[in-house]
Amino acid sequence: MTFPAVTLMGPTASGKTDLAIRLCQRFPLEIVSVDSALVYRDMDIGTAKPDAATLARAPHHLIDLLPPTEAYSAGRFKKDALLEMERIRARGRIPLLAGGTMLYFRALQGGLDDLPPADPALRAELEARAAVEGWPALHAELCRLDPETGARLQPNDAQRIQRALELCLSTGGPVSALWSLAARSATQPAAPEHNWLEFALFPSDRAWLHRRINLRFRQMLEMGLVDELRDLRTRYPLNADMPSMRCVGYRQTWRFLDGEIDAETLYEQGAAATRQLAKRQLTWLRGWASAIRLEPATPDAFDALARRIEIHLAST
Repeated sequence: MTFPAVTLMGPTASGKTDLAIRLCQRFPLEIVSVDSALVYRDMDIGTAKPDAATLARAPHHLIDLLPPTEAYSAGRFKKDALLEMERIRARGRIPLLAGGTMLYFRALQGGLDDLPPADPALRAELEARAAVEGWPALHAELCRLDPETGARLQPNDAQRIQRALELCLSTGGPVSALWSLAARSATQPAAPEHNWLEFALFPSDRAWLHRRINLRFRQMLEMGLVDELRDLRTRYPLNADMPSMRCVGYRQTWRFLDGEIDAETLYEQGAAATRQLAKRQLTWLRGWASAIRLEPATPDAFDALARRIEIHLAST
């Protein structure tokens, strides 16, 4: 049995949501969100969550699943996504998997038989920090991000601490989840045999993407990101080390609310962290050989997508 689906991957602020909504208006598609931040309820502004009017036009599955006090994993995403995809198929429609959490895409395709490639810039940054702070300090950070892996490593095991931190920071989740997901892939049911059409939005002009990122983060601040997090801290027993609060934008806003940085530094650090996230997402996409690359900055990006999908659906 084939399981037709369309995937739309890309870095943050590259236009995935707008394209996905337009595709749903043209084809019998339903959006399954592949985003580790959109799963949290009440985190709307900082995650660029579609508003109510947009969701009415194009419902998104796998958003608003849990409160920001809880953690979500790649393994749980795989289980939830396969269930939603089966429900969509039962309705005679086709899943459109859209998002930027590449770890979740990899998990959905059967597990993690390979780990993300090394990020030279991030590795150099960790080495520079270790030279100043020492490897025990970075080990302490690893223990906060991934207690399971941190407990297995000695505070001066530089090589393993560096790789584990690199994976935590580049994937947005604990490295222990990667190991366990890879170990389970041989025993867990695999994703149904599929007939997927995979797209990757890959902007060739980094300045174009950076402008969009900077503008979007500025707009988030104007829309009330600070007030949103202030309200979240009142309503939920949050702390800065929770996965939800390590999301880009919220992490920097937390520091602002604690008085560690001023408003302009909040903007600068939030925009810079988002640009770094986009860089890591593009690193993953470079190795995604099965995806058709599309230039999102061109006026005909939607038409190029639509033509490919039309041909694909006609052949299924």
